[in-house]
Amino acid sequence: MSKNKLPPVAETLLKPQSYPHETGNIQLIQTQMSFIFLTGDYVYKVKKTINLGYLDYTTLEKRHFFCCQELELNRRLCPNTYLNIVAINKDQGIINIEGPGQTIEYAIKMRRLPQDGMMDTLLLSGQVSKKMIDQVARKLVHFHQSAKTSPEITAFGELEVIRQNNQENFNQTEKYIGISISQPQYNRIVNYTTDFINTHGDLFINRIKEDKIKDCHGDLHCAHVCFTSDICIYDCIEFNDRFRYSDVASEMAFLAMDLDRYQRRDLSHYLIEIYVELSGDAGLSEILNFYKCYRAYVRGKVESFKLDDPLIPVKEKEQILPVARRYFELAESYTY
Repeated sequence: MSKNKLPPVAETLLKPQSYPHETGNIQLIQTQMSFIFLTGDYVYKVKKTINLGYLDYTTLEKRHFFCCQELELNRRLCPNTYLNIVAINKDQGIINIEGPGQTIEYAIKMRRLPQDGMMDTLLLSGQVSKKMIDQVARKLVHFHQSAKTSPEITAFGELEVIRQNNQENFNQTEKYIGISISQPQYNRIVNYTTDFINTHGDLFINRIKEDKIKDCHGDLHCAHVCFTSDICIYDCIEFNDRFRYSDVASEMAFLAMDLDRYQRRDLSHYLIEIYVELSGDAGLSEILNFYKCYRAYVRGKVESFKLDDPLIPVKEKEQILPVARRYFELAESYTY
């Protein structure tokens, strides 16, 4: 496949006749892992045929399995949006969603959420209020209190796993030193993280004792929160359980960090204040900055990965680079 050329399924899904309903103008959004097609009232998400080490979508069976996982897991916080899994079939060279022929791909079908209800969009126009943050905090308290836990899940809060997760981040971003992160930034964040883990082991141990390691959302940032008739928190991580199995403090730090990125530290503080008050989780605040640094670094890493994606056009990568740099700058800010 030549550079930036889409695979046949993705090319076909840009055509209205491939769908069993009216589509209007079809828009394609790419992430590192998926093709997302916006088609009128519905969204279709197709997983890319890739293996990134921490996820493996290389076979049709695996992609179908993870589509099912995504459907089930996201219905926890966004039950009315995730509709079903649809087959993409090919018959005599013609590719259609739910058409005749052999199944060559699967897509997750979702109701299209209003763009003007997305928290990231609302933040840019100053339309996110403390009342809205209060509602999000309450939803997350309820979610975390009822979220699954087990000895297997709890093990992901152990010190050795925390060290491993951070070291993996650092190993995977070495190649971006001098591109999206500077050497001094990299060194400072590595030193801060290492020192915090080494000197605050009791905090991590207490979190385990207090049963704070849960099956969380895993990717809780502003772009994944939508204010509709209800609050829909969507697009959780389905491809690797260990990225969801985490301290609820890490989950809350993720959203708080992203509010900081939008220069709304007032809302960030309020989110944590309400969450702690409602959940009774006083220990969260002691470990919050550590996890804010970790989450900002992960986002910088994920944005940097896009710079190596051959399917993402060069012009789009030019917009991605400053985003990655901003996340790494934010990660460093939590080390002071």
